[in-house]
Amino acid sequence: MAVSELPVYKERDKPQRQDLDRCVHCGLCLNACPTYRELGIEMDSPRGRIYQMVQVAEGAPISASYVEHLDLCLACRGCETACPSGVQYGRLIEAARAQMESKIRRPWRVRALRRFVFGLLLESPGWLKLAAGLMYAYQSFGFEKLARATGLLKRMGRLGDLEKLAPPAELPTFFQSYGKVFPADGERRYKVAFLGGCIANVSFARLHEATVRVLQANGCEVHVPAGQTCCGALHLHAGAREDARRLARRNIDALLEDPYDAILTNSAGCGSTLKEYHELLEQEPFYAGKSLRFSKLVQDVNEFLASIELNPRMGELKWKVTYQDSCHLAHGQKVRAAPRTLLKCVPGLELREMPWSDVCCGSAGIYNVVENEMSMQILKSKMGWVNSVDAGVIATANTGCMLQLRAGVALDGRGQRVAHVMEILDEAYRAYPGRPAETERPAE
Repeated sequence: MAVSELPVYKERDKPQRQDLDRCVHCGLCLNACPTYRELGIEMDSPRGRIYQMVQVAEGAPISASYVEHLDLCLACRGCETACPSGVQYGRLIEAARAQMESKIRRPWRVRALRRFVFGLLLESPGWLKLAAGLMYAYQSFGFEKLARATGLLKRMGRLGDLEKLAPPAELPTFFQSYGKVFPADGERRYKVAFLGGCIANVSFARLHEATVRVLQANGCEVHVPAGQTCCGALHLHAGAREDARRLARRNIDALLEDPYDAILTNSAGCGSTLKEYHELLEQEPFYAGKSLRFSKLVQDVNEFLASIELNPRMGELKWKVTYQDSCHLAHGQKVRAAPRTLLKCVPGLELREMPWSDVCCGSAGIYNVVENEMSMQILKSKMGWVNSVDAGVIATANTGCMLQLRAGVALDGRGQRVAHVMEILDEAYRAYPGRPAETERPAE
């Protein structure tokens, strides 16, 4: 589609009146909102933020206060689950942030960082692999331990605080699997595409490999399309909607050529955005229909596996596990039972529910970096609920949650292991007696 054919989105990239008017200000969302639970401030609740959006829609200026209250929102969408009126808050907050970014001018350092992260790093395998190499050297050759032992990190202030949230670097990266096909174990039952994302390819490469193995064990021929790119979720959350649209078009072009039974992701945040491509591109004649077909094919890997006849050949794992609902899986995609169903299929595993399992852990994309103080406050509350359950493993279904919960365990935990549901299933399959040789290798 030529650039000249693309519609102008300025009038749509703001909260729409019909969406704002759905809110009847009943207040049932308040207890579901992490920032309101922590602060008790009306303007930092979903109802309060919608009230401010209405004021802007009626001509009020986009003030520093408005920016502050909207920036503090995690966009976890817990309020959507609680709302009896069907307010699509996720759509509202993303549109409000897009409008905000078109009207305000952030400090030059922030603008430069946003351009680098959203316009270059997340879209470029080369830059991501370079970042992974540097991080791997820092973490593996003693520099990390030295920085901590000498107190250098403490002297770095906020930057030092953020270091504990730094994702691990796993080499080789999952980019090496792009363009490959991984055969099913035994008879092929399904042909699926797997999306690697962006940062997860370098920080969760082993998780991606485990996911592929689990799919293979369940009769899936797994394709990792070479033309795929970042899903655009982080861009959307930050108000960079045009960048998100560009990435959506690339992914649609890369994946709709082949007939897949499903397009799968193991990251709840990515899946929520991928399922909403049709809303992002609904005004583009060339992509409106294609984006709807694409969105209908997208499934979270937990959702997909729970819908098929699961391979029962698993070894016993005598673990006590508690499950943390990823916000964009539970609230964005309305998928709650599937991960629990899969965990209950593992022989010997005991699933123990934690209180408030679906309240955000404070990760929320890059929220734990840009709003670190509030993020850590929310995480501390989450770890209190985690620690109230006698479980040695915290399971979740989103890579961002994994990083956040690992930091929570280091700060306030009891030595729990944090694992993705797919990692647990992979270990169970690998523990099965008489398991055949590895079949992760791609087809020739």
